[in-house]
Amino acid sequence: MERKIVHIVGTGTIGEPLIGLLCDYSDQLGIDEVTFHKNSALRRDSSKVTDLLRRGARLAVDSVKVSEFKKLKLDPDLETEEAIKRSSVVIDCTPKGIGHENKANYYQKFSDTVRGFLAQGSEDGFGKKYARGINDSALNTDDIFLQIVSCNTHNISCITHTIALNDNPENLVEGRYVCIRRASDLSQEGSFIASPQVGTHSDESYGSHHAKDAAGLFQTLGLDLNLFSSAMKVNSQYMHVLWFTMTVKEPTSLNEVKDKLHDNPYVAMTTKDMASTVFSFGRDHGHFGRIMNQTVVVEQSLNVRHEHEITGFCFTPQDGNSILSSISAAEWMLYPKSYEDKIQCLSHLFFNYI
Repeated sequence: MERKIVHIVGTGTIGEPLIGLLCDYSDQLGIDEVTFHKNSALRRDSSKVTDLLRRGARLAVDSVKVSEFKKLKLDPDLETEEAIKRSSVVIDCTPKGIGHENKANYYQKFSDTVRGFLAQGSEDGFGKKYARGINDSALNTDDIFLQIVSCNTHNISCITHTIALNDNPENLVEGRYVCIRRASDLSQEGSFIASPQVGTHSDESYGSHHAKDAAGLFQTLGLDLNLFSSAMKVNSQYMHVLWFTMTVKEPTSLNEVKDKLHDNPYVAMTTKDMASTVFSFGRDHGHFGRIMNQTVVVEQSLNVRHEHEITGFCFTPQDGNSILSSISAAEWMLYPKSYEDKIQCLSHLFFNYI
């Protein structure tokens, strides 16, 4: 019987918690082995690599760097290309641009034997866009390469799908969004900024890449949506904040909007209005500090104007939604007929209310 091996490339803000979660739930998810690739032998990273090995993952490195890792008392089990070749699914969690390089250098070479390859939100064009609970029905056996959309794109897509599209795919007139992004993750040493910084609109039709990617996600379902987003960074390391306003054809009420949000298991509701307090809840109660929901909606911020315009604020969980979609896509590639049942082992990591 074929062994189910999941290989993660990268140990950053998505890769590290993803490796740990897959190790912790490998039996329930039907995964026989978790391997991961670490690019650089850094003393400051040795503690997290040691803990991932303790959890049961196996380390793969470039053959020319084996001695560097051994100097840190880390003994790699596998070489880079060997680890990819023997995998069932590869999840690329490297910085922007590296996923495309890896696809050209490694992944396409083994696309006949490996079941599938996933890359994270920054790798536009890597493959079909995917977000758990949004376009599962668009997946088919030809999808060897998938792009897990970014955490803010998850949020935009979930809010739009839940409020405006769930009952009627023709209901949305337009959606407008402002992504108020944290400057950097707590784990990152650079990229912090001294004050709020506004972004540009790189796409004439969609604005920032967030709405463009969300529109691309819905296009896999045959929907052509009128979406537009702006983005800015603030000098914080807590969570992204999303402001949204959607105009719909069918009249609605505030209670109806709240009911739709409450009924979606991927949505968490809260009356907390500060990123720090929501982040603190995830740190205390989430797996690896992550909230796995697609979005956290601030209930008292919701407003319905003239029965057709819905506005509100919500928080984007700290990469938890991207991690969830990565696991869901990997399970779909491993168990296409039963992956929905397999991933229910993670259901207790979702919160209805924060």
